[in-house]
Amino acid sequence: MSEIFIAQDFLHLVLQTLQALAPIFIIFIFFQIFVFKMPRSAFLNILKGFLMAFAGLVIFLYGVQIGFMPAGKIIGETIGANPHRWILIPIGFLLGFVVTIVEPAVRILCKQVEDFTTGYIREKTMLYTLSIGVAAAVALAMAKTVFGLSLVYILIPGYLIAFILAFIAGPTFTSLAFDSGGVATGPMTVTFILSISIGAATIMEGRDTILHGFGLVSIVALAPIIALLIFGIIYQKKGGNLER
Repeated sequence: MSEIFIAQDFLHLVLQTLQALAPIFIIFIFFQIFVFKMPRSAFLNILKGFLMAFAGLVIFLYGVQIGFMPAGKIIGETIGANPHRWILIPIGFLLGFVVTIVEPAVRILCKQVEDFTTGYIREKTMLYTLSIGVAAAVALAMAKTVFGLSLVYILIPGYLIAFILAFIAGPTFTSLAFDSGGVATGPMTVTFILSISIGAATIMEGRDTILHGFGLVSIVALAPIIALLIFGIIYQKKGGNLER
């Protein structure tokens, strides 16, 4: 019986992925017929890319569903039941750093920034900046869960700091910073680390799961913005200039 449910979940996931990719594929075919008219070899290579992306998304999302989320919840519940709950904070920092390093969307953004700036901003430099920012955010989110802090006291000062730094860093780094905030909240962070936070809040006495388990993504979206704005200010003080 369980095998039937697993097959149904997998089929449902395949259909969802098809629905997500179908509009992009249809638009590409339209432009290929009426605008691009690429050679057959180039067209076939792009079709192979679509198929590989489809297969990769299905496998990744299914792995998240049956592996990442349950594992994160178990880790959160185990640590939450431990009397030394503060250990969740350094663990959150470490996991936030590692998860961001392997986040595909973050790597793509960093590579595009390096290409756009013709190497003035190195891919690894930006990657480690974002990773440290996310790591600090995850640690702060875990502290919120452990100590029952209110999300308002984190987000309001955080965004005030971000807006002040944006005026100092300038328009170019502000654009990069706010894009990085959305990119950093990718599937790795949302599925694994959020599950740990929810699992810990579920097992802790006096913790409302909605109030203290959630909110991590909003903090993670803010921290890379601040980290990259600070990086931009330091970069400009050292003589760097991205304005073209």
